[in-house]
Amino acid sequence: MTRSATLRRETKETTVEVALAVDGRGALDVSTGIPFLDHMLEQLGKHAGFDLRVHAQGDLDVDLHHTVEDVGIVLGSTLREALGDKAGVRRFADALVPLDEALVQVALDLSGRPYLVYQVDPVAEWIGTFDPQLAEEFWKGFVDGARVTLHVRSVAGRNGHHVIEASFKGVARALRDAVRVEGTGVPSTKGTLSA
Repeated sequence: MTRSATLRRETKETTVEVALAVDGRGALDVSTGIPFLDHMLEQLGKHAGFDLRVHAQGDLDVDLHHTVEDVGIVLGSTLREALGDKAGVRRFADALVPLDEALVQVALDLSGRPYLVYQVDPVAEWIGTFDPQLAEEFWKGFVDGARVTLHVRSVAGRNGHHVIEASFKGVARALRDAVRVEGTGVPSTKGTLSA
């Protein structure tokens, strides 16, 4: 069975299309109009081992917020659809990822229940044209769309770019491990991970 999905979401503020293959080779095609977000999505796809296409157009003249949040929502929803009933997946995973002086800890559960704990203080006011506070909005959208529990905690770091990038790489590595198939049944005593 191929674990892949394509979703499109269109609102008055944004148009977002995401195609994701869980068992990919890290093939990437990302264009959101936000260079730093593109860079982070490329990190996510590459280090998760996903084939990932993300195309977005948003009201960037107003603010980056709508586009960042909506890309997170659609990416998460696409992952949820690609994983189906999650039969056989490992489900739980964690990662501790360094990037120079930055160190970020991530824990993930493909639980079917959206919950985010984000303990990353912005250590820079801006990264290029990107407000680092928007990273939390991205993960909120992703968690809601994917229906996963996600904890992201900055352990160390002084460079904003390094801290945010380490968080995306950490989530990617945790996802790569959590989606790994190691059995046949759904890993839950309830028999489902859909809610």
